[in-house]
Amino acid sequence: MRFKNAMLFTLLMCLSIPVLPAANEPVANEPSAEEAEAAAREYFTDTILVTQDGEEVRFFTDVLKDQVVAINFIFTHCLGACPMITERMRMARNILGEELGASIRYVTISIDPARDTPAAMKKFKETHKADGNWVFLTGEKANLDNVVKRLGQYYPEVEEHSTLVIAGNVREQHWMKIMPNIPPDAIAEKFRLLISGS
Repeated sequence: MRFKNAMLFTLLMCLSIPVLPAANEPVANEPSAEEAEAAAREYFTDTILVTQDGEEVRFFTDVLKDQVVAINFIFTHCLGACPMITERMRMARNILGEELGASIRYVTISIDPARDTPAAMKKFKETHKADGNWVFLTGEKANLDNVVKRLGQYYPEVEEHSTLVIAGNVREQHWMKIMPNIPPDAIAEKFRLLISGS
């Protein structure tokens, strides 16, 4: 039951809904680090995805675990929002500087795996100078759909995909949604808050 409570809390945080106990309701014991990790793995899953280099990774264990992450969603033939959001994330990383910028794992997830092969993702990554601690993920459609649904950003039509950045301090179970139209310095400030655990 504690696993479910921990994941419910994480999901509600992701949706920016405050969760406060009633005045006469006892506060549940905090889960241990091991319990929290197990609950997070159960929710986010270790679905197999494929990096831009053709390497298979488990979504929670290899991508999210113990990281501060900034996640966006693209399709590589997009000419509008996808390059813009990727560029804003890159600019925010540059604003943070080398040390802080490197403390975030940037994760770009394909929502069109039929066209977004590892090679196409690698080309997009290189075109937009998304170097360093930045991984581009594609794979089987069912696996990607599963992950995107877990992140609350699934849309059935590729062109209608989410333009939000989902950012989180996975260890601290602190998640936020970042609108794509805010300036890079404001994005960088939100990243700083997550890095500090605030």
